[in-house]
Amino acid sequence: MITPHELKILYAQGQNISALLRKELDVKQNTQEIIEISYDMQTGSYIKAMKSEDMAKHKEEYTTEIAKVILSLCNPISVLEAGVGEATTLSGVLKHLGNEVSSYGFDLSWSRVAYAKDWLHTQGITSTVLCSGDLFNIPFLDNSIDVVYTSHSIEPNGGNEEPILRELYRVARKYLILLEPGYELSSEEAKQRMDSHGYCKNLKGASHSLGYDVIKHKLFPFTSNPLNPTALTIISKQSDTELPSDVLACPKLKTPVKKINGALYSTEALLAYPILGGIPCLRIENGIFASKYQEVMEKS
Repeated sequence: MITPHELKILYAQGQNISALLRKELDVKQNTQEIIEISYDMQTGSYIKAMKSEDMAKHKEEYTTEIAKVILSLCNPISVLEAGVGEATTLSGVLKHLGNEVSSYGFDLSWSRVAYAKDWLHTQGITSTVLCSGDLFNIPFLDNSIDVVYTSHSIEPNGGNEEPILRELYRVARKYLILLEPGYELSSEEAKQRMDSHGYCKNLKGASHSLGYDVIKHKLFPFTSNPLNPTALTIISKQSDTELPSDVLACPKLKTPVKKINGALYSTEALLAYPILGGIPCLRIENGIFASKYQEVMEKS
């Protein structure tokens, strides 16, 4: 088995870590472990790319258009980028939405969330709530965010479209906006490339099969790679529930958590989730079973 240190060296040499790990593990699709390792090793590359004039221009056009799409649908009280990466997309979207929108983001990789936190601060954005979490067990309450969107975060999860869509839809209150590879709208060359990387496909069809109201599905006008064109898919939900004041949840039970002495605690699951470097770690595997945690902490 290739060690993490060896993978780091191979990544520095320009190797495709996801492909190496799929071969090593003898799997055709990316697993959560493969996605976490490969993206964590990329940490810093997205922020570094923003120094390029061409990338900065593309990101400005891309995020301006996302904000326009959101505002054409509603004036959201809150937005969540699921799979926030280093927040280079979220920062642009928030600048165009205005300062009154409550903002949230989570990512599978703690390292990327840490970089996202620093990046947002450099952009003058300090109120965004960030945490680690995964798309299969999103650490947010039901119907807790007006607009949930993704930006190529479902992408590496080919074969798992439906369970991810269920989770995203669960959290959204008004709209779910997907900016993901437009497999069905792409050239044969692009499809072959997406297949080789294990990318997601048929999000529109998967959404229809789940009974969701897909109100738009088309190619997005801005994409950084013509062999990986972005498709815009909009799903309307329109829940009439009130937005909760606290939105973070236990990823296992999807119930509220409360901060107690440096951790987020689920009184239903009896799990304590650590806060590392100011970032809540809200993946199921991060939970520490501690039935007496609240009792002990309240005595101390």
